[in-house]
Amino acid sequence: MEKKKGRLSVKRLQLSEEWFEGAVSVEKRGDGWKPWRLPYQDFDLFPPNGIGNHGEFCGAARIRFQTNTTSIVLHCSAVQSDVKIDCMSNGQWIGTGSIAKGGKAVSWSNLLSGDKLIELWLPQRAAMIISHLEIDDEATAELVPDHRPKWIAYGSSITLCSDADSPTKTWPSIAAHRADFNVTSLGYGGNCHLEPMVALMIRELPAELITLCLGINIYGANSLGPRTFKAAIIGFLRIIREKHAETPIIVCSPIYAVEREWKENLVGFNIIRMREEIAEVVEMLQRRGDQHLYYRSGKDWFGEEDAYLLPDNLHPNSEGYRLMGERFESRILQSVGVRTKIKQ
Repeated sequence: MEKKKGRLSVKRLQLSEEWFEGAVSVEKRGDGWKPWRLPYQDFDLFPPNGIGNHGEFCGAARIRFQTNTTSIVLHCSAVQSDVKIDCMSNGQWIGTGSIAKGGKAVSWSNLLSGDKLIELWLPQRAAMIISHLEIDDEATAELVPDHRPKWIAYGSSITLCSDADSPTKTWPSIAAHRADFNVTSLGYGGNCHLEPMVALMIRELPAELITLCLGINIYGANSLGPRTFKAAIIGFLRIIREKHAETPIIVCSPIYAVEREWKENLVGFNIIRMREEIAEVVEMLQRRGDQHLYYRSGKDWFGEEDAYLLPDNLHPNSEGYRLMGERFESRILQSVGVRTKIKQ
């Protein structure tokens, strides 16, 4: 379809679920497409309300395609909150587009001519239904699957990175760009509780690397205690291993957590003890023959010296997330030697 928009003649680009990367599933909603971070058909199996409503947030979901257009307009259903969407061209940030609550479109113009790989990174803490894109009338576009090693990043709001400036400024997005990974971010704010259904979901996803950042939500919600924490980690890992027998899995304990380090919660846990128990589980499974399992302390990644970047004494600010993303390769990947085990 062709239409005039100001002086520019544009055409509609129809999408399908294959145009989306970084999502667990993509649902057809009327004339649009909604990316999910859980299998949307199994919503009821992820209580409460699809992992606390976080399963429908876009996280690191993005639209990826090759085109020679000089302008792009993204059309969507009315958004329920203010959102930001990043446009990347050949791996370089082009600009952040904003849609105010109730808005239905965002655009980027003056893109360089010639073929380029475009990625439109959707907002990390919002749900969206994308109806279609508009590109220059004479331009071409085709989907380009992301064949880089797949990385599943499971964690809490510290993995979701709500306070990052925009979707490509979250630490998983920064780390994926630097390490050349195809990332799916399963950061469920307040809802990282080692649920068996999440383990089953991760088990079914393709992955060359899995990272699990565990503990901080369990501490905050008192959802597991000294009697059950280790058992839950063991079960979670064993479920994933059923179909990822040799996939590198890095288990990370919480980053520096200020007073939560020593202060016991309602079930008698503090972060210091949780780190000890996470490390003990990994060491036990290593002794039992798991040669592809690794442990990293969150304090080695974001420590006490970085506390000034925790405005609420829990969540990093945008600068803190930038540091985590930049440190991921050197302090997490290289420190356990996992890079050589990832199939390129």
